[in-house]
Amino acid sequence: MSDIKKIKLEDIDSFENHPFKVNNDESLKELSNSIKENGLLNPLTVRLKEDGRYELISGHRRKLAMELIGMKEANAYIKELTDDEAIVEMVDSNMYRDKILPSEKAFAYKMKLDAMKHQGKKTFGTECHKSRDKIAESSSDSSRQIHNYIRLTNLIHELLQLVDDTVLKDKRTVLTMGLKPAVELSYLNKDEQKLVYMGITYEDLTPSHGQAIKIRQLAKNKELTFDSLEDILCEQKGNQHEQISFNKSNIEKALPSELLKRDKRYIEQYIIKAIENYRKQELERGDVYDLDM
Repeated sequence: MSDIKKIKLEDIDSFENHPFKVNNDESLKELSNSIKENGLLNPLTVRLKEDGRYELISGHRRKLAMELIGMKEANAYIKELTDDEAIVEMVDSNMYRDKILPSEKAFAYKMKLDAMKHQGKKTFGTECHKSRDKIAESSSDSSRQIHNYIRLTNLIHELLQLVDDTVLKDKRTVLTMGLKPAVELSYLNKDEQKLVYMGITYEDLTPSHGQAIKIRQLAKNKELTFDSLEDILCEQKGNQHEQISFNKSNIEKALPSELLKRDKRYIEQYIIKAIENYRKQELERGDVYDLDM
């Protein structure tokens, strides 16, 4: 059962161990402006705590957006939920976000799995071990992918941050690491993980999946040292070659609008031809490419 009423924002506490980050970024400012102009179209979801305050189940971004424009109250659904039910609903209500970091998925899935297992001990009996499959039924991730994400919760913060930075790499220059190698490293103990992170920062290299498998095997055999780690990290990766990346939006701004309607291969040939012509003109003028431009 749930009821809806207007409650004070100052009486609402964030969900304990809420795994989803709420950033005060441009999208939050846009949300604030939308709420200011149109009001809160989607009420918050809360549950009543034993101390008389409320715990926020869904709407952490909306709550902060309202606080930024000075709002003091909000309409909210008040639900009667057990601790486990609250966790499941909190996770499900946040998984619709456009951008979710691997670390957010990791801890969210773990919280939901633990809650469902706890419920299973009471209601599902022998079905408890199938909780991960049940999560997959209502998720875009498979049971195996969910398992991999949950493995990330065993990583030290520094290594987990590298996995998150993979998602953010187009915004800043960072060391990045894929999900598969991160899962392999999650089986190392904390001291071994610290050693790996030390090697990553020293060599300015992150391991491929194959390299991470080798690192895990060395750790299993008690043979993981800084020297053996360095040898692995400095190996040539199978698909390793230097690449150049470009800002897609900046390139599109420079291209004729009609060209953008053509297929990718045609656009690629157009850009290559334009560069060749530009370079030809440079050579004819005797220009030297300015590295500081």
